[in-house]
Amino acid sequence: MSALLEVSGVTVSFDGFRAINNLTFAIGAAELRAIIGPNGAGKSTFMDIVTGKTRPDSGSVTFGEKSVSLLKLSEAQIARAGIGRKFQRPTVFEDQTVRENLTLALKAARSPWAVLVWRKSAADEARIVTLAEQVGLGDRLEQKAGILSHGQKQWLEIAMLLAQEPKLLLVDEPAAGMTLAEREKTTELLVDIAKTRAVVVVEHDMDFVRRLNCKVTVLHEGAVLAEGSLDHVTKNQTVIDVYLGRG
Repeated sequence: MSALLEVSGVTVSFDGFRAINNLTFAIGAAELRAIIGPNGAGKSTFMDIVTGKTRPDSGSVTFGEKSVSLLKLSEAQIARAGIGRKFQRPTVFEDQTVRENLTLALKAARSPWAVLVWRKSAADEARIVTLAEQVGLGDRLEQKAGILSHGQKQWLEIAMLLAQEPKLLLVDEPAAGMTLAEREKTTELLVDIAKTRAVVVVEHDMDFVRRLNCKVTVLHEGAVLAEGSLDHVTKNQTVIDVYLGRG
């Protein structure tokens, strides 16, 4: 089976500093993957490259069944192709209700005329309810996003990304700032989402990564240092020396 996302020989430098160094790895179509590594390992730059925010100096990044080159697409085109990214801090419309946030996020034509004439259908409303229930906000549809807890805002943003029907979801440090109960709920949510699409989680919290129970890629100095189960990579002496030993 071919990979959904394939990164091959990617290198990118900023002012002489090589942030990504011949990075090569692949993500499957319905796979949950955790990416860990010390600060400066290239984790954020990797996501910037995949979403079109940063252009590499060399290498290739292909996506989908037809192996489309993401390096030829704009950020908007990449998003429409099926890649969603969630940053560490939730970005929701706090003065709008959960329902209104999800309505705004629904996948639809975005031309000026299409936006003017668009009306929410019964199918759209059903989709909104389903998304809210999926992330545990089914009883909060009429609540303004601004009064949700930090964890609930994170879930709402995930639901907003799911409304775009992505094939790949990039999630940056979802456990940060969450209560234990919220972290457990987030684990369950990400595992469930990865049954139907690819989910890549960048995370520092090893307990959270362990609960994800997925393949782990360790980055260091812009390249893959180790890959495998969490137990496998945490026994790697080099990983211990450059990352885990720092704790």
